[in-house]
Amino acid sequence: MNKGPLAVVGASVLWGTAGTAGLLVSADSVSLAAARLVIGGAALALVAGLGAARQGRTVTPARLRGRIVTPGLLLGAVAVAAYQLCYFAAVSRTGVAIGTVVSIGSGPVFTGLLSWLLHGRRPSRRWTLATTAAVCGCAALIVGGGAQAGERMVSGVLLALLGGLLYAFYAVTAARAIGRGAESNAVMGVMFGGAALIMLPILLVNGFGWVAEPRALLAVLYLGLGTTALSYLLYGRGLRTTPVATAATLALAEPAVAALLGLVVLGERLTSVSVAGLVLLALALVVVAVPETYPVRKGRGAVESELESHP
Repeated sequence: MNKGPLAVVGASVLWGTAGTAGLLVSADSVSLAAARLVIGGAALALVAGLGAARQGRTVTPARLRGRIVTPGLLLGAVAVAAYQLCYFAAVSRTGVAIGTVVSIGSGPVFTGLLSWLLHGRRPSRRWTLATTAAVCGCAALIVGGGAQAGERMVSGVLLALLGGLLYAFYAVTAARAIGRGAESNAVMGVMFGGAALIMLPILLVNGFGWVAEPRALLAVLYLGLGTTALSYLLYGRGLRTTPVATAATLALAEPAVAALLGLVVLGERLTSVSVAGLVLLALALVVVAVPETYPVRKGRGAVESELESHP
């Protein structure tokens, strides 16, 4: 049984809890994002280093330059950091609901297009239909939530779309590296460890005295270790056997989880339109998670075999 889609959905569930956890912190959104990425990125880099040591390999500068720390992954690290900044800048203009759905909902579309344009992997018809249905389900969650048209500022939507493009870029970059035989933990360690280094000065400039509050400390540790480190370990594992366009669509489980947590934990109410959106989104995720049969080429990485044979 291919457990890759389950790992991706598991990562998405963790991502969906981030908004609720963030409500426990009084820090501004940029500081919170920086702290989350610094903690999570450092943890992912540590896991990658421990994995290499456990397997008895010496990580030399030449090895780092030649095989693991590639220009593509370095660009991916920049994209990870830039995504965080674009996302939180977007939600400050459009509101959390609209900014989240635009950035996350556009991710699968950009991922499929980038895979097609950069690597010639044309998305399947089933993926296209399921992704369209999933995006419509996300939109229904927002419409049903009573979002006001006045919140949809052009600059915020554009930033959210840029965030979706950045997410798609680093997802495609990670999938490409894993498909070529790189370890998923190492790939995530390089990208998020690099992003942590980029975000560290932002955290230092903005200040982190708010972490001294016990509730804030617990929340930011969960955001860093749970919704970043653990989630991206699962996501990387899922990319070993799941086409990146499919993984991006499965990641749309995140807004559904966020909506359900709002219902159960925060006492929010879902309208009939929101419920319909959740059902449509769930059906779309089931459709895209059911594996398609691809010819596997011997001697190639599992991910790249699936990606290259993806119609």
